[in-house]
Formats: sequence, structure tokens, C-alpha cells
Amino acid sequence: MKSYDELLNELSEACGLVPEYWDVFGVRHTASTETRKAILKAMGMKMDSAGDIGEEIGKLRGRPWNSFVDPVRVVSVTDQPVTIPVYIPAGVEEVHRLTLSWSVEDEIGNRNEFVLAGDALAVSDRQWIDGTGYLKVELPDVAGRDIGYYFFHINCSHPDNIFPGGKNVLQKDSRLIVAPDQCYLPPELEAGKTWGISVNLYSIRSARNWGIGDFTDLQGLIGLVAGHKGGFVGINPLHAIPNKKPYGISPYSPISRHYKNFIYLDIESIPEVMESDEAQAILRSDIFRKQLEEIRKEALIDYRKIAFLKRSILGYAFALFHEKHYRQDTERGSSFRRYIAEEGESLESFALFLALWEHLNTKLKVYVWQDWPQEYLDPHGPAVREFREKNDKDVFFHKYIQWLIDEQHRNASGQAGRLRMPVGIYHDLAIGSIGGGSNSWSYQNLIAGNIDVGAPPDDFNINGQNWNFPPMIPERLRETGYEFFTDIIRKNMKHNGALRIDHALGMFRLFWIPCGMPAVEGAYVIYPKEELLRIIALESVRNRTIVVAEDLGTIGEDVRGTLSRLRMLSYRLLYFERNYPDPSFTRPENYPDMALCAVTTHDLPTLSGYWTGKDLEVKERLSLYHDENLLQRHKSERERDKALLLHALKSQGIVPDDFPSDPDKIRMTDELCLAIYVYLARTPCKLMAVSLDDVIGTPDQQNMPGTTDTYPNWMQRTPPDLSQIISDRRIAALAEAFRKSSR
Repeated sequence: MKSYDELLNELSEACGLVPEYWDVFGVRHTASTETRKAILKAMGMKMDSAGDIGEEIGKLRGRPWNSFVDPVRVVSVTDQPVTIPVYIPAGVEEVHRLTLSWSVEDEIGNRNEFVLAGDALAVSDRQWIDGTGYLKVELPDVAGRDIGYYFFHINCSHPDNIFPGGKNVLQKDSRLIVAPDQCYLPPELEAGKTWGISVNLYSIRSARNWGIGDFTDLQGLIGLVAGHKGGFVGINPLHAIPNKKPYGISPYSPISRHYKNFIYLDIESIPEVMESDEAQAILRSDIFRKQLEEIRKEALIDYRKIAFLKRSILGYAFALFHEKHYRQDTERGSSFRRYIAEEGESLESFALFLALWEHLNTKLKVYVWQDWPQEYLDPHGPAVREFREKNDKDVFFHKYIQWLIDEQHRNASGQAGRLRMPVGIYHDLAIGSIGGGSNSWSYQNLIAGNIDVGAPPDDFNINGQNWNFPPMIPERLRETGYEFFTDIIRKNMKHNGALRIDHALGMFRLFWIPCGMPAVEGAYVIYPKEELLRIIALESVRNRTIVVAEDLGTIGEDVRGTLSRLRMLSYRLLYFERNYPDPSFTRPENYPDMALCAVTTHDLPTLSGYWTGKDLEVKERLSLYHDENLLQRHKSERERDKALLLHALKSQGIVPDDFPSDPDKIRMTDELCLAIYVYLARTPCKLMAVSLDDVIGTPDQQNMPGTTDTYPNWMQRTPPDLSQIISDRRIAALAEAFRKSSR
């Protein structure tokens, strides 16, 4: 008889829970019993006794034999014909009395039907599971299918009631996903490369926006970059967030990754705002203009005020739209109806959540759905259905907003196409959504409760990181045919020429942290990487979207090789590209071509901040260093790295030999910033992202990991406004430098 601990170890292995990890300091961490139990319980495993664990192990070991047919199969388009294995609980002597019938349906409803019976059934394997005999029969699929999604509806019948539960028929649906072997790459980049500006859209000032960058500002940036022959504008995630500080303003902590934040709408360009007498009266009022002017002058972005102003005007726009266009079924109303039909259940659940969330927040002052009254916790329960029926117009309002966002996003993308940018908009996909948001309420069966995702200790976060959002449960994703995951990827590729997958390592494994435990006590959980990555490749080809896989952090052995095989661009930062264990900087020619290169990200210091050590000063002031020796080491390494960077520039002839070698004798000037980007421009990388903050000399990084309200995360605005940025000579100099370096 195995002990509880032995069974716990066995179940952990079966569920993909990695028993130990090594951090960057070379310290080995073994998952504690408490950690493993919490993670397994979050996966839905029964853990109360050794008998419970043994039962769960039996279920897992019995798969796929006891499941009739796998819920999903992901195959390469070049690995055909395929067979679909079916597992029938019957003895071999019953084969001649079995009938298998199935139909295959494609995405537009075309259906083919097939039947095999008796001796025509080819048994490829037999197995006994808990005293029950099973036969494995392969259903042939010789169609040679194109990439896409196919649905198998499978029936197995027997004249007697021999199946479990006294049944004579077994039925189940399965999904076949036929995927390409590589992601999309535009023809211009097959043998070439391009550059673009990377911006935090919310930070953009302009004379006409409402205190935060919007889609019209994005069009201005697209025009700027295209005018200098650049290929893309990279922006932060536009996901829906609460728009309330301190916890509701990070674009990387959304309530939903399916839909976007209305705060990016250019309100005054919405047709219904222009048509609405009520909206126009408010926009012309002295009180409103004064409020707007105050918001524009504020040093930091006030999400709550801006959201309130935009929401108030959107209410009038929707009232006019509902009466004039939706009820009258005008062309614009018909366009909205088509959008609703295309979006389907995901838009319905998101809009319903927002309507219910706002209602209960106003009524009960509750901010996360877990604190709602019990009757509203089930999205499909009677109380939620009743609310939906009584508040139909409120639900439609939120659908209308997403339609407007889609419209303005599409217009910006269309402009990039008209200007012949090879990429266009380069969007960012957050690795997850918060536990109190729409995704976790609507898809409770897929989300692990009482678990956060994060990262183990590293040089930048010595105590590890907790990103405060729950993970998706790998096996549950498979059971639902990856529909949830597919929908997220598809929606975030829509209107975007490139998509950055934040923490792409999460396709391989995620660091699960039981709620209430420090990050260091977490453990890795394995994910079905090949299937997830092939779905991304499929959507990439269909949407003609480049995939950039953010592969920073603790990287497993097979990660970069796998991503490269699928033609996902690596994410290479100058700060980290070294000749380890030698800290010297990697020479440009040694960068990979299938990569995006950049100097920094929103979580790291800008070039100006890096050079002055501003980030280290801020961390010291905020007591983010609990070890004085580590702080001093980082300060010493920074001085060393600045000298090494100057040496690297000299070795390439980018700066003259008599350029000062002592970093203390030189400031971060426009010329030095340009020289560093020339260094990156000499790499063979397909994409080079130039940070706008670097170009304009911003000293402060946008986000300081490890802080919430002690640092102005996600609220800093660019000192110059958009008109000044558009005419900035430094961008023209960068474009010219890239052109010369890329010859």
C-alpha cells in the first residue's frame, strides 16, 4: 500500500506539476506538500485521503481509454492522412456487432458522413482498465484537409446494452485542428527587415485627445512612422481594465483579454456623438471644456476621470444609435448586428458581466465577482438570466462600445495598409486576466481558483514575482477543444500585423503560486506546448499576423528551438544579449535573424534612466532592495555594463576611437542614443523596435515591478505632445540610420 506522500508525488507527476526548480542564483527549490496539494486541488483533484488520490490517479491513467474519444487533436497540415482513435468499452468478441458512424463538419457547415460496422472495424489495440476491456479502433480521415477547424460527431452502437450505465449507444464530439508548420511572415520580410516605433498609447499627449492617447493618435503615429519608411507601430495591450487606481490601470492586468478598453476611443469622431444634440450640448458647455482642459494639463493620467467623461458621452451616443439605427435597421444598425453575430457567445458573456458588475458595484459597492451575492456567481444561473432579461439595453450598450472600438481599431489598421507598411500595428497580448474579472467569471471551469501566476526569484526580483492573476488549467483547455484559447489569439490578431505573446514561456510551463504563499513557494506546471503553439501558428496564417514570442526569463532547453521551428520571432533585448559568462555585449552579427530586437521594455529602465541609474535610485528609495550587498553589486555592474556598451560601439566603428571610454564622462545624449540604435540596426533581426521614450529622453520607466501605488505605474505621459513628436528630427535621424545600416 503506497503512502499518502507517495501517491501525492505520483498524482503531481501525472498532472504535469514539476517537483523542483532552480532559480538564477543556482538555488534549488523543492515544491512543498502544501504547495502541491493547493495546486492539485485548484486543478479539481480530490485530495482528502489516500483513497481519493488513488482514484484520481486511476482516472488519469485510464485516459484516453475511458474517454471514448479525445476531445481534440492538433495535427500538422503535412501530417495527413490522419486517423481518429476511438476507445470502445467492449470485448473483442463483440466487434462484429458494433457499428461506428461519424460525420465531419467544417467551419462553414459542410458535412460528410461515414459508417463502419462489424468486420470492417480494424482493432489496433486492446486494454483492460479497472476490470473493463477496451478496444481501440482507428477512424480513417483521408480527405487531405486544409488548415482549419473540423468537428467530428461520433456514435458507436451495439444491439445490446453492453456499455457502462446499461447503454447501447456512445456519443461524443471531437475537434480536429489542422495547423500549418510555420507562422505567417509577410513577403517583404522573407529576405528583408524593418523598424518601428514602440509606444505606450495611453501616454501620448495631443491637443485634441482627452488626456490619454486614443485611436486617432495611433493613426498619427502610423502616419509618422510610415512617412519615414518604418514598418510598424508597437503599442501596449488595449485590453479592458477597470480604469481605477491603484489595481485597475495596468494594461497587463485586464478583466478580459477578449475585448478592449473604451478609454482608447476618440469620442468626438464617433458618428452618433456628432449626431446627438445632447452630446454636442455637453461637449460645447463651459463646465465640460474646463474639466477637459484640467485633465489634459495633469502630469499623470487620471483614468477614473477620463473614463467617467467618455462614458457619459457614450451614453448619449448609444441612446441615439439605438433609436435611429438599431431599431430602424439602417445600414449602420445592420453592421452592428453583423458584429454581434460574428462575436457570438464571448461578446454576450463579456457585456453581461459588465452590466452586472456595474449594477452590483453601484448597489452593493463590491468590486470583484467573488463578492457578489451567491445567486449571481453562476453565469448560467436563473438569477443571471433574469437580470439579463430585465437589463437588455445595458448589455447592448457594452456590445455597442466594443463595436465602436473594433471600428476605430480597423480604421487605424486600414491606414497602415494604405500607407503600405509591411507590418502595421504591433499589438501586445497579456499573459492572463485578473481573477475578479470577466474571463474568470465566464469561464470558471477553465480557470484555477486560489492560484496566482508569477515567476521565481531572479536578478531583478530577488523575491520572485506574483502577477496576481489565475492560470488556465491545461487539461480543462483540452477538454473544451481549446476554444477559449483560440478565441483569445484570434481576437488579438484581428486588425494587427504583429502580435507579441507576453511571457511565451507560459505555452511551455507556468509558475503557479498558491494564494497566500510567497512567490518563492510556487511550482511550475507543464502545458501542452505543441498544441498551443500550433493553434497560434494557424491563427497567424489566417490573420496574416507575425508572432513575436517574448522568450525572456528562465528558459527551458527546448523553448527557443521550438519557437524558431514554428517561425515565431524571438524577443532580444540589448540589455540582456551578452556573451555569457563573459558580460560583454553580443556583436550585432551574432543576433538571430528570426527575432525582434529592442533596447528595453516597459518593465525595464529607459536608455536615459539606465545611463543615470535612475531605476536603481528609485528601487533604493522604495526599499525594493532587502539586501544592501545586492544593491551595491547592481550599481557596480551598471557602471561596468555602460563601459562595455561604449566598447561595443567603438568596436563597430559607430563612435570614434577617441570617444570617452569612461561612462562617467559622458551623458546620454541624442547622439549616443542614436549610436546604440545603430548598433541594433546592424543586426539581421527582422524587426527593430525603437522605444519612443528613448528617442525623447524620458528618464522614468513606465512600470516598476514590485510596486503598486508607490510608483506612478502606467500613468506617465510623454512630455512632448504628438505634434512635436511628429516633427521631431531625432525620428528622421533614426530612420536614416536604419536605412544606411540595413544596406
